Amino acid sequence: MAAETTKLLVVEDDPGIRNQLRWCFERYQVLLAGDRTSALEQVRRHRPPLITLDLGLPPDADATSEGFATLDEILALAPDTKVVVVTGNNDRENAVRAVGRGAYDFYYKPIDPVLLGTIINRAARVHELEQANRQLMRLKDSPLDGVLTASPQMLDVCRTIEKVAPSTATVLLKGETGTGKELLARSLHRQSPRSAEPFIAVNCAAIPENLLESELFGHERGAFTGAVRQTPGKIEYANKGTLFLDEIGDLPLSLQAKLLRFLQERTIERVGGRREITVDVRVICATHQDLEAKIERGEFRSDLYYRISEISVRIPPLSMRQGDVLLLARFFIEHFNDEHGRNLKGFTSEAIAAMEAHPWPGNVRELRNRIKRAVIMAEGRQITPKDLELSDESLKEPNFNLREVRDRAEREAALRALSRTNGNVARAAELLGVSRPTMYDLMRKYNL
Repeated sequence: MAAETTKLLVVEDDPGIRNQLRWCFERYQVLLAGDRTSALEQVRRHRPPLITLDLGLPPDADATSEGFATLDEILALAPDTKVVVVTGNNDRENAVRAVGRGAYDFYYKPIDPVLLGTIINRAARVHELEQANRQLMRLKDSPLDGVLTASPQMLDVCRTIEKVAPSTATVLLKGETGTGKELLARSLHRQSPRSAEPFIAVNCAAIPENLLESELFGHERGAFTGAVRQTPGKIEYANKGTLFLDEIGDLPLSLQAKLLRFLQERTIERVGGRREITVDVRVICATHQDLEAKIERGEFRSDLYYRISEISVRIPPLSMRQGDVLLLARFFIEHFNDEHGRNLKGFTSEAIAAMEAHPWPGNVRELRNRIKRAVIMAEGRQITPKDLELSDESLKEPNFNLREVRDRAEREAALRALSRTNGNVARAAELLGVSRPTMYDLMRKYNL
C-alpha cells in the first residue's frame, strides 16, 4: 500500500490536537478541518478514503450532535470512506452509536499515536482491499460490454444474455421504454459467433405501414410507383448476422404472417418478386407491450409470438434496479463532463435524495437526458435537484431506520411466501427457512 499517497482527513476543532495528529501521520497526505462545513468541503474536493472525526465539533463542542450530523453527511457523500471517530474517555455509548451509523472504528481520548496509527493503517488496508474487490466484481459480474449495473436483477439479465448468445435461438426482450433493450440486443450480438457480421436494427413502430414490408423484405424494380431499381431489404442486409426487430408489437397483422413464414422457412420474397431468397439470420425482437394481451384481442398472432420468444428475457425498470440509479448517474456525469468540457464534482446530497426518490418512468433514457441537461445548465460545482428538474416532492429523505426497513422486508417476504404457496403455512415456512411457530408469529405480528 502506498500510504504516503493516501489522503487522510483530520476533523478536529482543537488546533493543538490537529497539529499533533498531523505529525502522527507523516506517511499520509493529511488534510485538516475544524468544523462540519470545512470537513464536507474537503470530502467533496479530495474524496479522502480515511477520516478521523471528533464527535465534539462547534457549535456543539460539548455534545455530539454536530459530530454525528457530520458523520452522516460524510457517509452520504462518500459511503466507502473509512471514518474513525474520536470520543471522550470511556464514552462507550457514543462509540457504539457511531459504529452503528457507519463509522469504521473508534478511539478514546487522550490520543495514543501508536494505537491510533494501527487503527488507521488497518482501515487503509481494508479500504484498498474493498476497492480491489469492487473492481474484480465489476469484471466478473458485468459480462456484457456497454452494460453498467450493480443490481442483482440486472446482473441476472446479463448472465442470461451471456448464456443464450452462442445459440441460434430467437430471443424476445421485454421491458419498458428506455430500459436498454437495443443495448442488450447489441451485446448479445457481440457475444455471439456472428459478432463479425452485420447487426441490422429496424424499429417497427417508426416506419409507416405501407413502407415497412419493402423496408424488411426489399422490392423489385417496378413493384410500385417510385420503385426505380431493385432494392434488398433489411433482412437481406443482415445475412450471416443479426436482425433486431424493435417494437415488434407494432408490426401490422398483414406482415406478421410473412415474417412468420420467413422465421419458419428462412427464405424471403421481395415485394413484386417471385424468386425465393435464402437468408441466414439470427433474429432478436423487443417490445414494451403486453403481447399476450394483444393476442387475446386478436392484434398479434399467437404462432408468431411462440416463434419469436424461444427465449424470453424481461428487463427490469430502473426503479427496480437496486443501486443502479446513482451508479449510472455518476457514469453519465463523467461522460457529459468530457463531452461538454465541464468539470462538475458530482451531486449535492439533496440531488442524491431526489434521484433515489424519483420513480424514473422513462428509465435509463430519462436519467441520461436529465443529467445531460444538468451538466450543460448547472451553474454551481455540483448538480442540484433544480439542475435535474426534479421537484421538491422528490426530496423526501430515504428511510434509514433499520428496524422499520427490517419490518417492511419481513412483511413483504412473508406475504410473497404465503402467496406463492396459496396460503399453506407449512410450505411458506419452508420457503422462508423458518419454523412453523415462527411463521405464525410473523403472521400475527404483521396481521397477515
